[in-house]
Amino acid sequence: MKRFQIDEGFWELFPEAKIGVVIASGIDNQTYDLSAYETLLWEAQRDAQCFLGESEFSANPAVAVWREAFQKFKTKKGARSSIESLLKRVQSEKPIGTINPLVDIYNSISLRFGLPCGGEDVDAIVGDLRLTMAEGGEDFIPLGEEESSPPYEGELVYKDDAGAVCRCWNWREAKRTMLSETTTNAFLCIESVDPAREADFHTAVSELAHLVSTRLGGSSRFYVLDKTSALKEDPWISLEA
Repeated sequence: MKRFQIDEGFWELFPEAKIGVVIASGIDNQTYDLSAYETLLWEAQRDAQCFLGESEFSANPAVAVWREAFQKFKTKKGARSSIESLLKRVQSEKPIGTINPLVDIYNSISLRFGLPCGGEDVDAIVGDLRLTMAEGGEDFIPLGEEESSPPYEGELVYKDDAGAVCRCWNWREAKRTMLSETTTNAFLCIESVDPAREADFHTAVSELAHLVSTRLGGSSRFYVLDKTSALKEDPWISLEA
């Protein structure tokens, strides 16, 4: 059985963080109305304007809080949180196009709530999945590339038994475990490091699970992990139905 766990070292760095996890099983990620997802993303980009009120981009709280977080662990030069990348496109008025339903759904939630979201194909994960510090040198081929770009020692990563699946916490996804139209079982996550946004975070996790189940069928269950819940006697979450 494949499982997910957050290592104790993560909570030592980010004791107030919260990780939302959605496990989707038996979904249909191929049959969809393209225009419906274009509308979903367009509306989300419109809503995301509320996170861009400051004249200086990096001064916006949804960006600044992650700039500060990324200073607490080893990162690749220039690496930024995934929500910063999305908001930069919104600020530049560059449309965010559709990719596939699962990715479109989590991008729409990310934009609407100003929080990083990501996901992996459960069937492509080897062994267990962990949010942990990299040993350094783990195999990692970035999405859209062909050559390995291993994480640094001490870099915060999602990794499985075969290598890293997302570098610099939520910066760059791996090609090996990417969500595609043939994905039927998925691990989705939302991350927060801002205690002041706890209510928004909980709503975002719930709405992500709801959107996946109502649009793609199958079954979805979600978890909200914090330092207390993740360090309980059995901290593992099953990735399978």
